[in-house]
Amino acid sequence: MKLGIDGKVALVLGAGGGLGGAISQSLAAEGVRVAVADIDADAAKKTVEAITKNGGVACALRWDLADLGSIEGNIATIEAELGPVDILVNNTGGPPPTSAAGQDPAMWRKHFDSMVLSVIAITDRVLPGMRERKWGRIITSTSSGVVAPIPNLGISNALRMSLVGWSKTLAREVGGDGVTVNVVLPGRVATDRIQFLDEAKAKREGRTVESVSAESTAAIPVGRYGRPDEYGDVVTFLVSQNASYITGSIIRVDGGLINTI
Repeated sequence: MKLGIDGKVALVLGAGGGLGGAISQSLAAEGVRVAVADIDADAAKKTVEAITKNGGVACALRWDLADLGSIEGNIATIEAELGPVDILVNNTGGPPPTSAAGQDPAMWRKHFDSMVLSVIAITDRVLPGMRERKWGRIITSTSSGVVAPIPNLGISNALRMSLVGWSKTLAREVGGDGVTVNVVLPGRVATDRIQFLDEAKAKREGRTVESVSAESTAAIPVGRYGRPDEYGDVVTFLVSQNASYITGSIIRVDGGLINTI
């Protein structure tokens, strides 16, 4: 299947590894020129090396999403090296496990800035160009917690949910300009983040990591954790020309895990 995105330019946030890295490599395999952004410069470079090794085109940027003042300079660098951004993949790190109650307001503010406000501000920076060119794709990667809140991830559940409302509203505003806006949410995909959460749960409950992983696996109808490349390929399809009639949607990549309609 020809996806019609060869030569497009993508900015992928949090692309130093895990889901963001897999998305970057999947896009590059389809001929997309990828700006790989991550707070860890070395991790971003490793993703770029994997892309270029396979004949793709990419550049690495160290990007602290909490620093809103860096947006203009980073976007200008991408435009100079690769061209204007056609595809934006909003993929941020997650906060530490917490209850919903009793958290310091400063913690809420810190993660709101890096997980929500940064996504909105970066999107606002690249969106006018997409609308002018009558083509654009905005994907926001969230969490299964937006449809089935995850215990002990109070901050994550709340903040990521706000991005769902924003995304749905934006989709209606820009659909007539050839710009689609969708949310993709992972179930238990085998990344460092999931390993961290499994370890935290094991410690909290006085169990082994293996027992936590086995319990989670048993709840997944396909009987395993997902692979990052499977997630990346779904995102690549959603930003393709073939998916131009999909917008304002939440796409689950979860192996059937999420127990809601």
